[in-house]
Amino acid sequence: MNVIETTLPGVLILEPAVFGDARGYFLETWQQSRYEALGITGQFLQDNLSFSTRGVLRGLHYQHPHEQGKLVSVVHGEAFDAAVDIRRGSPTFGQWTGVILSGENHRQFWVPPGFAHGFCVLSETVYFTYKCTDIYSPASEGGIAWDDPDIGIDWPLKEVRLSAKDQKNIRLKDVPTERLPLYAGEEGK
Repeated sequence: MNVIETTLPGVLILEPAVFGDARGYFLETWQQSRYEALGITGQFLQDNLSFSTRGVLRGLHYQHPHEQGKLVSVVHGEAFDAAVDIRRGSPTFGQWTGVILSGENHRQFWVPPGFAHGFCVLSETVYFTYKCTDIYSPASEGGIAWDDPDIGIDWPLKEVRLSAKDQKNIRLKDVPTERLPLYAGEEGK
């Protein structure tokens, strides 16, 4: 597996080995000991599958408490995926990184707990999967505006379709401090 470190410590782009022939291909999407060796520890408690069409943007989502680490990938189609550090006291607070995920490149994106996450669909349709380290908690969910100018994510699409809920997301600077996770240093990845 090829591991690409991003500008945000702990956020990783993973390229699993793909074994293909005339029949198709095979790849291992998760193996606990191999991923733990990369620093992706903890137990995954929930798997999700999202289907969306071109121009849909989902995010930026997070939970606090009950922060979720997410191992995300695209099974079919193409999406731009972004992670934003929202941990109070983090040296990279408010910074983002992103990656193109597709059914063709087979990349995975590890978004650790304490980061907001979102993606936009670049292909006609996309099947987007993610493993989560905690279960969905409606009382803990929060959202940051996808176009927050202080964060400045360079989304590849400027015209997007948002859910009614995501249209109400606020800027990071307007999120009450107690609604954001606390940075625990390198040992808290």
